[in-house]
Amino acid sequence: MPEMAQRSGQEDPERYLFVDRAVVYNPASQADWTAKKLVWVPSERHGFEAASIREERGEEVLVELAENGKKALVNKDDIQKMNPPKFSKVEDMAELTCLNEASVLHNLKDRYYSGLIYTYSGLFCVVINPYKNLPIYSENIIEMYRGKKRHEMPPHIYAISESAYRCMLQDREDQSILCTGESGAGKTENTKKVIQYLAHVASSHKGRKDHNIPPESPKAVKLQNGVLFYGELERQLLQANPILESFGNAKTVKNDNSSRFGKFIRINFDVTGYIVGANIETYLLEKSRAIRQAKDERTFHVFYQLLAGAGEHLRTDLLLEGFNNYRFLSNGNIPIPGQQDKDNFQETMEAMYIMSFSHEEILSMFKVVSAVMQFGNIVFKKERNTDQASMPENTAAQKLCHLLGMNVMEFTRAILSPRIKVGRDYVQKAQTKEQADFAVEALAKATYERLFRWLVHRINKALDRTKRQGASFIGILDIAGFEIFQLNSFEQLCINYTNEKLQQLFNHTMFVLEQEEYQREGIEWSFIDFGLDLQPCIDLIERPANPPGVLALLDEECWFPKATDKTFVDKLVQEQGTHGKFQRPRQLKDKADFCIIHYAGKVDYKADEWLMKNMDPLNDNVATLLHQSTDKFVAELWKDEIQNFQRASFYDVSSLHESPGEVDRIVGLDQVAGMNETAFGATYKTKKGMFRTVGQLYKESLTKLMATLRNTNPNFVRCIIPNHEKRAGKLEPHLVLDQLRCNGVLEGIRICRQGFPNRIVFQEFRQRYEILTPNAIPKGFMDGKQACERMIRALELDPNLFRIGQSKIFFRTGVLAQLEEERDLKITDIIIYFQSVCRGYLARKAFAKKQQQLSALKVLQRNCAAYLKLRHWQWWRLFTKVKPLLQVTRQEEEMQAKDEELIKVKERQVKVENELVDMERKHQQLLEEKNILAEQLQAETELFAEAEEMRARLVAKKQELEEILHDLESRVEEEEERNQSLQNEKKKMQSHITDLEEQLDEEEAARQKLQLEKVTAEAKIKKMEEDILLLEDQNSKFLKEKKLLEDRVSEMTSQLTEEEEKAKNLGKVKNKQEMMMVDLEERLKKEEKTRQELEKAKRKLDGETTDLQDQIAELQAQIEELKIQLAKKEEELQAVLTRGDEELAQKNNALKQVRELQAQISELQEDLESEKAARNKAEKLKRDLSEELEALKTELEDTLDTTAAQQELRTKREQEVTELKKAIDDEMKNHESQIQEMRQRHGTALEEISEQLEQAKRVKSNLEKNKQTLEGENKELTSEVKSLQQAKSESEHKRKKLEAQLQEFMARFSEGEKIKGELSDRSHRLQAELDNVSSLLEDAEKKGIKLAKDASSLESQFQDTQELLQEETRQKLNLSGRIRQLEEEKNNLLEQQEEEEEARRNLEKQLATLQAQLVETKKKLEDDVGTLEGLEEVKRKLQKDMEGTSQKLEEKAIAFDKLEKTKNRLQQELDDLMVDLDHQRQIVSNLEKKQKKFDQMLAEEKNISARYAEERDRAEAEAREKDTKALSMARALDEALEAKEEFERLNKQLRAEMEDLMSSKDDVGKNVHELEKSKRTLEQQVEEMRTQLEELEDELQATEDAKLRLEVNMQAMKAQFDRDLQARDEQNEEKKRALVKQVREMEAELEDERKQRALAVAAKKKLEMDLKDVEAQIEAANKARDEAIKQLRKLQAQMKDYQRELEEARTSRDEIFTQSKENEKKLKSLEAEILQLQEDLASSERARRHAEQERDELADEISNSASGKAALLDEKRRLEARISQLEEELEEEQSNMELLNDRFRKTTMQVDTLNTELAAERSAAQKSENARQQLERQNKDLKSKLQELEGAIKSKFKASIAALEAKIMQLEEQLEQEAKERAAANKIVRRTEKKLKEVFMQVEDERRHADQYKEQMEKANSRMKQLKRQLEEAEEEATRANASRRKLQRELDDATEASEGLSREVNTLKNRLRRGGPVSFSSSRSGRRQLQVEGEFSDDDADSKASDLNENQTAQAE
Repeated sequence: MPEMAQRSGQEDPERYLFVDRAVVYNPASQADWTAKKLVWVPSERHGFEAASIREERGEEVLVELAENGKKALVNKDDIQKMNPPKFSKVEDMAELTCLNEASVLHNLKDRYYSGLIYTYSGLFCVVINPYKNLPIYSENIIEMYRGKKRHEMPPHIYAISESAYRCMLQDREDQSILCTGESGAGKTENTKKVIQYLAHVASSHKGRKDHNIPPESPKAVKLQNGVLFYGELERQLLQANPILESFGNAKTVKNDNSSRFGKFIRINFDVTGYIVGANIETYLLEKSRAIRQAKDERTFHVFYQLLAGAGEHLRTDLLLEGFNNYRFLSNGNIPIPGQQDKDNFQETMEAMYIMSFSHEEILSMFKVVSAVMQFGNIVFKKERNTDQASMPENTAAQKLCHLLGMNVMEFTRAILSPRIKVGRDYVQKAQTKEQADFAVEALAKATYERLFRWLVHRINKALDRTKRQGASFIGILDIAGFEIFQLNSFEQLCINYTNEKLQQLFNHTMFVLEQEEYQREGIEWSFIDFGLDLQPCIDLIERPANPPGVLALLDEECWFPKATDKTFVDKLVQEQGTHGKFQRPRQLKDKADFCIIHYAGKVDYKADEWLMKNMDPLNDNVATLLHQSTDKFVAELWKDEIQNFQRASFYDVSSLHESPGEVDRIVGLDQVAGMNETAFGATYKTKKGMFRTVGQLYKESLTKLMATLRNTNPNFVRCIIPNHEKRAGKLEPHLVLDQLRCNGVLEGIRICRQGFPNRIVFQEFRQRYEILTPNAIPKGFMDGKQACERMIRALELDPNLFRIGQSKIFFRTGVLAQLEEERDLKITDIIIYFQSVCRGYLARKAFAKKQQQLSALKVLQRNCAAYLKLRHWQWWRLFTKVKPLLQVTRQEEEMQAKDEELIKVKERQVKVENELVDMERKHQQLLEEKNILAEQLQAETELFAEAEEMRARLVAKKQELEEILHDLESRVEEEEERNQSLQNEKKKMQSHITDLEEQLDEEEAARQKLQLEKVTAEAKIKKMEEDILLLEDQNSKFLKEKKLLEDRVSEMTSQLTEEEEKAKNLGKVKNKQEMMMVDLEERLKKEEKTRQELEKAKRKLDGETTDLQDQIAELQAQIEELKIQLAKKEEELQAVLTRGDEELAQKNNALKQVRELQAQISELQEDLESEKAARNKAEKLKRDLSEELEALKTELEDTLDTTAAQQELRTKREQEVTELKKAIDDEMKNHESQIQEMRQRHGTALEEISEQLEQAKRVKSNLEKNKQTLEGENKELTSEVKSLQQAKSESEHKRKKLEAQLQEFMARFSEGEKIKGELSDRSHRLQAELDNVSSLLEDAEKKGIKLAKDASSLESQFQDTQELLQEETRQKLNLSGRIRQLEEEKNNLLEQQEEEEEARRNLEKQLATLQAQLVETKKKLEDDVGTLEGLEEVKRKLQKDMEGTSQKLEEKAIAFDKLEKTKNRLQQELDDLMVDLDHQRQIVSNLEKKQKKFDQMLAEEKNISARYAEERDRAEAEAREKDTKALSMARALDEALEAKEEFERLNKQLRAEMEDLMSSKDDVGKNVHELEKSKRTLEQQVEEMRTQLEELEDELQATEDAKLRLEVNMQAMKAQFDRDLQARDEQNEEKKRALVKQVREMEAELEDERKQRALAVAAKKKLEMDLKDVEAQIEAANKARDEAIKQLRKLQAQMKDYQRELEEARTSRDEIFTQSKENEKKLKSLEAEILQLQEDLASSERARRHAEQERDELADEISNSASGKAALLDEKRRLEARISQLEEELEEEQSNMELLNDRFRKTTMQVDTLNTELAAERSAAQKSENARQQLERQNKDLKSKLQELEGAIKSKFKASIAALEAKIMQLEEQLEQEAKERAAANKIVRRTEKKLKEVFMQVEDERRHADQYKEQMEKANSRMKQLKRQLEEAEEEATRANASRRKLQRELDDATEASEGLSREVNTLKNRLRRGGPVSFSSSRSGRRQLQVEGEFSDDDADSKASDLNENQTAQAE
């Protein structure tokens, strides 16, 4: 369809978008409209024609047509008003003042003829098909509309798409675009344009460039270079249309590419607006088109494309034939103009490949398409005698079955004689020809419908992206619009039903938005739901019952076998005959069966075959065959059919038309249910056994669609077809009017008429219509709303015709036209008056000209008369002749001059000609250059356009990414805030737990004192309760006064006169304040004197800092001594190690001997076992032989041989037997003696080994004891070093605070003078930067110190630091001198600041070196731990073999590496501390900046009187702050001195501990012999240690559980405290805002200071560059140690976590401290103001404030006694009163904790101690609770004292203070008290945090102990492993012994076998003896050989055995 394709020409697209306003605002047309009173009259040809009213004749009007001047009589009701020309071609028809059909049609027609096809009508966008290519769909147009709002651009489908897209992104609301219209109106093309726009705008990053060029047609799926991005989502979305158009579109009479189905395309987007998937839902496919078509129409495109574009191979596979060979192609091959089916086939194939269709899927689809065409070629004939059908030729059936994978015979049987169910049996029923044809056609339609649904499902599967979940979607509905034919069928009813629902949605949406605007503008309006207007018609169609609607009755009729279409119509008339929207046919001859009145008009319906269409019957026999097809694709299409047979009803097709007696089975459209339920979800659940009709399914899908659309924000597009001839530029008015009616545009206009459709903003209304009310608005400024109200009153309009809103004025229809007419009349009057004035002016001017001409004639006449008189006078003649001669003498000169001029002119001409030639040549060159430049410019403009487009895209992406980033940042900030709040709660809970633990110990000591104070406290409590009552009365009075004040303030703000009086009063106050300013200046002079004194104090502090530095140097010397001692200890350690090596060698020798002895023992044991086995065997042999002998004896006795020879033999045998017995007895005795000897030797060896083991155990136990003591001492040293380090860091922190306070003091002092203030502020800012730089430099210094391993380098660095310290002190002295001379040395101040910065840097370096040296001392102490570990390794090696020496060396190296890592870790921890400190400083500076910004905002609202008060308050605040700073500096100095003393004390302790270590190391060598003794008891101790470790682990678990419970409690209490603190902070902030307004006038003076900060920033950059260089050098030097540091961090991770927690607590403490300092400063400044205002009552006012504070607190306590806030506040005040006592008890607690830790480490049974500590903690908690109650009583006493003071103060009040000032002062005092309370709370928090740190230290010690026990357990495990190894070695030796034993066993077995052989020989001998035969001994030699060979296990035994055997054998031989 060539409707809206993109144009490739060079035509200007703006001509088709923008209206020419010059034509619209033509004054001639305006005048013509006004003069002629033009209206619209009906016309048969044009719809409506313009005409002017000539005469009114009652109900009729005589009009003159404007076109031809004819006159006609028209009824008044038929006349419609015409809009003024200003509304011509208006873009939104809702703005028309005359809203009627004629105006709408005229506006659309004018715009259409101008090329403007898009027009708005309220929410509608009306589109008229242009039937030609328009250049308004290019990429440039897309970019033009991108990001623009709807009203900013002309109407376009892109504007609708953009507004939907932006609303989806901004409001996160789903959107829908509803495209409706007749066939050929352009719905599909506009849908494609919407998808094209969204694919371009919302495509992802990849493939984005490919979407810049939208597809003009399906060919555009290829990119410009021909490369395709397969699988790319946006391209697949664009390519879904060609596939759906191929299978679902067809050529009709109206449209060459008509969509024969409705679709809803749902495009899913993610949060960022990118397309993440899509889904397509289809409605009402016109499947009947697959089997028959009307004249000049085609079936679906895919049939023609396949027949025209398939290749030979594909044609043979699909059994394709020619176009004319298929009966279902009713009209053969009908080409489409401008398109080729072959090319379209290739495009469809390419689209399928892009959609990732496989080749098998495509081939299967085309097989089904070919099979659908083959269905039509099956021919049935009627048999002669019967009505039964037959198939004479089954060629087509064979082709069909081949394509669908069925058996031909079964198919023909199923068609001709299907099996049907009759009762319970199945019978075969013959079909008639009509039934068979119907069954084949139904199968063809159903097959194609299933193929189409499968295709949509397959496309949805390709477009679905489950990986990225869509956040929202835009749905595009492309569905047939409301159409009215002469006779309408069932499909048209469904379409009209859909449009009724959509129009109802539009009506509801439109007027909801309209009425929302009325509410927004504040217009009174009763809500009307115009969607209800359509409900009766919708109920008529869809109501299920009471009475049933059309669809319900149709479904009901489908159940009855005898029902027909006529019975359906009759029942419908019976049920709905009285419905207002239902009509019967008026005449019997009417073809229509019934009529429904829709919103668009009356529609006649013909109910032919409605039951059949609703049931959609199928032959279930063929459906079964298709389900069982061998083709998987076909079986897949039909698989759901068989499952739903039980839900179907069975009818005879012919019974609907012919005989009711026959029964046939017809299957309902069950597969539709299956597929639609997957697409839409089953909204209506039908009963089991029911089949689903087409009407039911369509109703369900429509309900689901409407539910989806109601949840979206709809956008309506109405497509209109201008003519049925497909001609461009032609518009048929009646056709357009019908479509406007059907599309609901006129319905929307009807709704608009009910309200106020015309609206105009105030300014425009005033500008345009002020001419009608010239005197209504006075001169000067007036608000637009007031001006419009006056104009409306002057115009005297009916109040019902207008409404005035907040920003607009609203009118009903026609009012603006009336105003326009009045305006034109007014303008005509003005113009007529203007013309008359102009004509009068011109007439007067012409009359004056005539008068001048008359006077000139008189002058001429007078001159002529004088000439006539003089002409004959001689003198006159002479004069006339002489006068010319006067010029003759000059003629020659003139000629020469003329010649010269001529020559010059010629020369000039030549020059000019030459120049002209040159200029022409240059001009030509310039033209060429211009052309080149123009080309370059064109290229550059193109590049610029591309770059601009890229920039726009990037900006859009950037905005989107920034939005995402802001969301993420907000989430991160929220998470950080949550994390911070949780951490704060944790810290507060920990602090609370520490408070409780401190109170345990505190109250034990203070119990007796508190008991003494209890009596006095109770008396004070009574007094306090009495005072509370008084305070409550006073509080009520104050509250009443506060209410009065608030009333007065409100009155003052509301009344202008009272404000003027207040201004006068303030002027008086101003005079008073000026007097006070003089006093303040005098005080300022006093403060300057105090400043000089503070400078002296500063000099003293500088001297003290030098002393501190000297002390640091002494500490460093002591550190050097400690290093020397450590070196000595290392030498001693080496000696101990050598001793250990010697002992190890001795041990190894002993172990060798033990092994040899063990080997001998094992051999002896094996021999013993073998001998035992041999003895057993011998005994067995003996028994056997004895039995044999007895048998022989009996035999011999039986033989009764009494011969001498036999007797001799018998005696010989007996002798042999006796000899054998003797030999066996001897062998047994020898064996027993050998066993005894072996047992003795084994016992002695075992005793020796056990003694050695016991000695080793003793040595080990002694070593372990020594090691434990050493480790305990070492850990004590490390803890003391840590405490030293913490004290040092605290002192350094205090020193920095002192310096910061000094700088703040200097800054505040220099605020009086601008230059001083600027320079001091700059130095203050530079100081913060220098702190960062100094921290980085400290890192560099620390890393450099790591490289220094020799003592010489340390000494050199120490000397450097001393020099730097001296330089720093000198520079500080110079700086103090220069500060005094600031006024004289303005130019040199910058240099002084740089010197001060360098000095500060040097000082930081020196401090860093000192810290590093302290860290090194700690490392050396940890080296001792490493040496102890080395001793432990030596102890372990005593139990190993000689190879352990190498392992010992490796372990030593590892230990030293660990020490290096710990050293690096500690340095890094110090670095982290410094970084955290700098971070906190930055946070403080940021908070100060934020405070300043807030103050600037408040400063704008100050009054003049407030400014004077601020100046006074500022001066007083500065004076007070200086005092407080001086005090804080003195305190900090004291703290620094105390820290120095602590350093010295800890140093001494370290020395003593080092000496103890030396002595303990000497004892190690002595304890070696003791270790040997303890060896024997080692195994018992190991078992004991195991049990102890298990018990300790259980106990540790219990303690950890208790700790967790404490942490949970602590968190809960912390949360409660935090909430209270937050509430108090909010109160303070509110009061602070009220007071800060008075403190901001001095900010102007600080702006000059800010200018100097830029210079500071430049200096900072220089320092940063230097710092980067230094860092680069240091990093290059320290790269080698990075890996070691990483390993160290891993080993020390747990320790670092605990330290991080401490650091976090410290940082939070510092933050609270700084905040409290600021609050204290501000509160003190306010206190100073109050003191200066009331010098006489200073002391009394302070006491009164305290009393009021206590009164408020007690009142809060009484009102909120149950809340925890009062308890916390009481605890704060109580703890504040006992600060010093808590600090002392804290020190005692620390000492107690150290003692407990010592005891804890030294005790061997840890379980008992832990239990006792837990019991002690529980008792202490109880005690702390009691102590808290006592402290509360003490607090009440204090409150009673305060009340007494308050009573004393009340008597001193002066009545002269004005009431207003007193109340203001009271408010200020309350704020000050709250701030003080907060400061006290902060102090308490800091103290509790200190205690929390101590508890953390205790917990860390416990954890260290646990770690020690774990290490001991690991050591015991290692010892056990070593013992196991020894056992394994012994087992290996045992296995070897067993092997040898098994060898002996085998040899013994051989011997037994030999003996058995001998026994056998003996038996043979016995037999021979019985027989009397000869005796031979042949086996004796072999037996002896075997004994000799295998008897190698014991030489003596073997020899004895061999000799015995030989003797026996010789004896036998003899």
